[in-house]
Amino acid sequence: MSTDSLPQTPSATTTPLHLPSDQDASGRTFGWQELAFLRQVLDSGVLTSTKGQFVKQLESSFASMIGAKHVIACSSGTAAVHAAVAAIDPEPGDEIITTSITDMGALTPILYQGAIPVFADVDPHTYNVTAESIRAVISDRTRAIIVTHLFGNPCEMEPITQLAKSRGIPIIEDCAQAFLSSHQDQYVGTLGSIGCFSLQQGKHITTGEGGLVVTNDDDIARRLFLFINKAWGYGDEQPDHYFLALNYRMSELQGAVAAAQLGRLQSVVGSRIRSAIELSNKLDGIRGLATPFVSERIVHTYWKYCLNVDERVIRGGAPALGQLLKDRGIACAPRYIQKPAFECEIFRDQRTFGNSRFPFNLARPAAVDYSPEKFSGTYTALSHVLVLPWNERFEDRHVDFIADAIIDSVAELTK
Repeated sequence: MSTDSLPQTPSATTTPLHLPSDQDASGRTFGWQELAFLRQVLDSGVLTSTKGQFVKQLESSFASMIGAKHVIACSSGTAAVHAAVAAIDPEPGDEIITTSITDMGALTPILYQGAIPVFADVDPHTYNVTAESIRAVISDRTRAIIVTHLFGNPCEMEPITQLAKSRGIPIIEDCAQAFLSSHQDQYVGTLGSIGCFSLQQGKHITTGEGGLVVTNDDDIARRLFLFINKAWGYGDEQPDHYFLALNYRMSELQGAVAAAQLGRLQSVVGSRIRSAIELSNKLDGIRGLATPFVSERIVHTYWKYCLNVDERVIRGGAPALGQLLKDRGIACAPRYIQKPAFECEIFRDQRTFGNSRFPFNLARPAAVDYSPEKFSGTYTALSHVLVLPWNERFEDRHVDFIADAIIDSVAELTK
């Protein structure tokens, strides 16, 4: 294939540029405010959020930022999803629709609450579930729908919301990768019944581990708060442990760091968007390579930056391009996850509680049918995607270096 149409740039085979990483300080934004807040916590000696101030401050500030009535902090993104599922309170054997491309932390809470994860296929261009893929697996036993705004790119929520409302089914939004992403000028997390956020090491802002659960429903908020606090009715006239629940509280130390981080969230997101758009502009028009699809109705906040690689044009596809980028010092992940979630042993072999197979032993056969032909979008998406790490510390020189490396590598693979 001719490479005449490729932009002419300097070779990327020169000395690699060290890229900031969200796995250490080079790609994270920490400062004096975190230290000052931590000092206040330690000086007070109050490290539990039941008596401290910083977790409450975090909850109030985040609620104001995204326009939510209630925010409850917890110990991780997984805890946030678990609290959300528990708030829906499924009966054993009820079904919760979710995505085939997600982290296990968003799936195991469904099983722990005795429900059956039912996997919907994804759009191979956005990697997100759609109203059509959800409709294909919905049933009379569907208790909730979990939509995951993967990589910071929101799902097309309007048709999904219409479908859910027509069936009386609540929506849980997994926003772990999507701080300040929006759909039609409304922040994700406030589009469904419950929103779940993660403060894990690599997220837009971080406390190492941590989570936030969001809702505008007073009754759901009460249930979320109780589940995160061992179902103990703090503040009630005659408190008790009302139902089966865990201790998923966030500590004041985490809350102090998160409160400081939250003050930087707008600038962090803005930086990610600017640098991602810059890279997309530099790669525009390269045959066989598609930059992230961004609908005009949404704001993508780029937890990661994803390329769609056409192996019919670029020899060896995403794995070959990824290897050349790694050789040039650019970390990347072909496929994102090596296989769809339902191919993991926990689902394939139904390994849960002892030998009981619970709750799979309550499932309809169709709910646990993972036939490949049902997931054509999933397999296409995973085979074509190349995921680049992204963070707010990327400067123009980093974007230029990445763009040059991609352009040179594509040229090498299309000779």
